[in-house]
Amino acid sequence: MLVPNSVNERMCSLFDQLIDQNGVAAGHDASLRASLRASVIEGAKILDAGVHHRGSLAGGIALARLCLADLADVAIVPCDRATHVVSNSVFVRTDRPVEACLASQYAGWPVSTDDFFAMGSGPMRLVRGKEEMLHDLGLAETASVVVGVLEAEKLPTVSAIRSIAEQCRVAADQIRIAIAPSTSIAGTIQVVARSIETAMHKLYSLGFDVTRVVSATGNAPIAPVAKTGDTVRGIGRTNDAILYGGEVTLWVDCDDEAVEAIAEKVPSPSSADHGRPFAAIFEGYDFDFYKVDPLLFSPALVTFSNLRTGRTWTSGKIETDILRKSFL
Repeated sequence: MLVPNSVNERMCSLFDQLIDQNGVAAGHDASLRASLRASVIEGAKILDAGVHHRGSLAGGIALARLCLADLADVAIVPCDRATHVVSNSVFVRTDRPVEACLASQYAGWPVSTDDFFAMGSGPMRLVRGKEEMLHDLGLAETASVVVGVLEAEKLPTVSAIRSIAEQCRVAADQIRIAIAPSTSIAGTIQVVARSIETAMHKLYSLGFDVTRVVSATGNAPIAPVAKTGDTVRGIGRTNDAILYGGEVTLWVDCDDEAVEAIAEKVPSPSSADHGRPFAAIFEGYDFDFYKVDPLLFSPALVTFSNLRTGRTWTSGKIETDILRKSFL
């Protein structure tokens, strides 16, 4: 599956629509204008959605759209407080789940230099082209401009921009980066918007043919924002929203046997690490994200609807008590 070469160029246009020549958010959305700021680092355009500026719900949706290559609808909707502890959730809908979630949204690039670290997502990963999953799925593109989203507590350094430029084989002034920490409104929204992505990546890890997923919806509660600087709690709450509160429905076109082989394994309860708030799990692995059981990262509840046969499977469950421990 070759992603069209226009993805990064298209996202560059969306990125540039978010800012004006004065470095403030453009358009008619007052919350965007008040909460986002743009700057230039080593020639790259940077959109700060929560590092030095407060950010906003609208900013979080904008980041999620960039992460998803604008191939999904993202909205904030009500949810049941008795079940999810909070009253609002992020709802995502896509008819192009492989391209939106695996080719773009998945945070498969640890952007790391001597003075900077961030989890990198967005269509710039397609141009970098170093992830095994992208090779396996035939997902790639060449582009003269790249767009990405970083989850980090500080703006990218000069060395980070140079690294992105080198790995994507583009000039630094052709880089567009939006950034927010998990301890911000926008950062929280863009992480919680990953409910479908986690299910899709879990399917890939289990050997399921992800191209058989035709459409998907996902919903996860908006975790309370952790205080500035409390990165562990910020990461913990946003992950818990999906691991213990996320619900995903996948419409597939395949043999029933293919679903039956993995249906019970997809939700987060299939992991041995399941059952505690993510912050505690994270601490147990010396705060190394890559030591955590990768099978943990999936929604709490997953439903498959087979378009070929009309059968439906649902597995997993919402863990209200764990959400309460994490959020309150």
